[in-house]
Amino acid sequence: MSNYVRIGGLNVHRALRKVIEEDIAPGTGITANKAFEAIEALLKEFAPQNEALLRKRDAIQAQIDTFCLANKDKWDPSEYAAFLASIGYLVPEGPEFKVDTDRVDAEISVTPGPQLVVPVDNARYALNAANARWGSLLDAFYGTDAGPPETDGAEKGKGYNPARGAKVFELTHAFLDEHFPLASGAKYGDVKEFRLNGSALEVALKSNKTAALSSPEKFVGYNKGGAGLTSVVLRNNNLHVIIEIDANSEIGKGHAAGVSNVILESALTAICDMEDSVAAVDAEDKAHVYANWCGLMRGDLQEKFSKGGKTMVRKMNPDKTFTAPDGSKLVLPGRTVLLVRNVGLHLTNDFVTFAETNQPVPENIVDCFVAVLAGMHDLKKPDSAAKNSRAGSINIVRPKLHGPEEVAMVNRMFDRVEQLLGLAPNTVKIGVMDEERRTSANLKECIREVKSRCIFINTGFLDRTGDEIHTSFRLGPMLPKGDIKAAAWRLSYEDRNVDIGIATGLVGRAQIGKGMWAKPDMMKEMLEKKITEPKQGATTAWVPSPTAGTLHAIHYHMVDVLAVQKEIEAGGPRGTMSDLLTPPLVPAGKTLSKEVITHEMKDMVQVILGYVSRWIFLGVGCSKVPDINDVGLMEDRATLRISSQLLGNWLHFGLITEEELISTAKEMAKIVDRQNQGQAGYVSMAPDFSDNGFRCAIEMILNARDCPNGLTEGTLAKFRRAEKARLSGSKL
Repeated sequence: MSNYVRIGGLNVHRALRKVIEEDIAPGTGITANKAFEAIEALLKEFAPQNEALLRKRDAIQAQIDTFCLANKDKWDPSEYAAFLASIGYLVPEGPEFKVDTDRVDAEISVTPGPQLVVPVDNARYALNAANARWGSLLDAFYGTDAGPPETDGAEKGKGYNPARGAKVFELTHAFLDEHFPLASGAKYGDVKEFRLNGSALEVALKSNKTAALSSPEKFVGYNKGGAGLTSVVLRNNNLHVIIEIDANSEIGKGHAAGVSNVILESALTAICDMEDSVAAVDAEDKAHVYANWCGLMRGDLQEKFSKGGKTMVRKMNPDKTFTAPDGSKLVLPGRTVLLVRNVGLHLTNDFVTFAETNQPVPENIVDCFVAVLAGMHDLKKPDSAAKNSRAGSINIVRPKLHGPEEVAMVNRMFDRVEQLLGLAPNTVKIGVMDEERRTSANLKECIREVKSRCIFINTGFLDRTGDEIHTSFRLGPMLPKGDIKAAAWRLSYEDRNVDIGIATGLVGRAQIGKGMWAKPDMMKEMLEKKITEPKQGATTAWVPSPTAGTLHAIHYHMVDVLAVQKEIEAGGPRGTMSDLLTPPLVPAGKTLSKEVITHEMKDMVQVILGYVSRWIFLGVGCSKVPDINDVGLMEDRATLRISSQLLGNWLHFGLITEEELISTAKEMAKIVDRQNQGQAGYVSMAPDFSDNGFRCAIEMILNARDCPNGLTEGTLAKFRRAEKARLSGSKL
């Protein structure tokens, strides 16, 4: 225990003690000693409750397993629903209510727009996310497949290609024409000058005529220079667009009006993730995670990196200042509003242990306290400073909660943290992730438990499907992933999440979200498909990069989400509980072909190995992992959960054999090795297949049936710690 120091009734790792003493506590008004006293008080109160809730999960699952075994050949939906109610899986639905959350930032409450999720252990990525509030539409079109085809001289090349730039401007002009139309049918491609006419925006056209905006109120700000306007600020659906003008710039000199850039308000919010997208398994890892979050809350996080042979420093952007049409100052936030995601109830970490038993503590309890303590730096900033939450809140996303009872415990814990730190009630807000089946089935009652602090609900296909499979694991073989996406339960799940969010009053107070676009290199396809989410009434949806945030922002100009929500509310509930509780089983009397099974097995095993190997060898919790066709997919731990559960289910019912699984894994490992060739720190799995990465992936699949809730973090952490020990030459 040489790395630990006894503080009260706890053994605290020196890395955690140091980051709280030297980095996080100073400036909050809370001493390090008081912080550790508070952590101990929280652990004494909530660790037993946490453990009891986990044991209840196990007990409920055991009862469901027994029911599934007894009814796998005679499953009846109504009988199943009655059974779930009898064991407390389904709880009675109470009277109608509305959330009354206050002090919510407008980016969360009333302005629909994209949301980033970023691993907070990577400072550069976290800073990129914080600065993703604004993104260049020209760059997004120029550098991705959402822009013009690379034909007829419009290739990207190494430097700026004016021919491609001209085609990019055509797309950008079309965006402006659609959402900020000029009067009398004038087009932005014909503009040769932007200028003021009193307090109104006016454009001079190449025909020497002039035109105004069809909707003059969409002009909300500008900046002027010696030669005229240097920027024009427009607003649509409460999202801002900045037209930058510099006729002397490389891009502006090729545009008739000197436009050098068109900047879109892009990712309004970002989730700084301590959970599924990080590989934090011990005290040193967690101290790094906590320090980065604190730096974001102070606003002073910086990261040095090399680019093009030059050392650069990334830091948080300042606010943007303009003049409003009436002459007053217009200040637009320079950064996204940051939320932080803690880990789930099921994880423990020995960065703190109970002194009497030396048992690791529930990690989520420490996460919660440290996240709020760090957030106090933002709360204490003067109003004139660049604050993360101008409403005075600390926003915490909570994953993998099973039903109202667990949500209620987290709410009590938030109450207690506020008391210990002297914060006003409901300063700490909660985002409830609707990614576990028991939460989906009881979503209204989950929201009721946090009705005064709820600022977010969302859906997520991968984790939710993983839990769907695990809950009904013994009932029968499940459909392939592609077919599960179109299954009745999933359609009901997506609809009910929006319906219940609207019915409980989240509109105007909280986000109703949808999941991630996982193909960061396929922006054209994203533009075509991701518009379905705002059309479904979602006020936000996850994107894998700042560039994707800029392109997804286009959808929120195209769709007035708040109007869509009113239409949904008027139409009444859509998804049914009956559909929600229908597992995605292969229909009775049907079989999957060997070709389908083999293809799906190869695909899932390859993605598992691709992700696990980077997690174990490199400590990378979220990255673009090539699939079997070398298409990069943005993956986090949810990928492992769905794929390991589906493979484990097929193994259990004999659709595949363990021999076939191991043989396929060895074949796919060679592909993964090739895809990671030259990556510093990567360990090849072939030809021995005895490394920690390969062993982790196989264990995860073979243990899928009996792993609590199908969660993979315990297996990952065990093998990552073994790999870190191997690299350091120490013993576990």
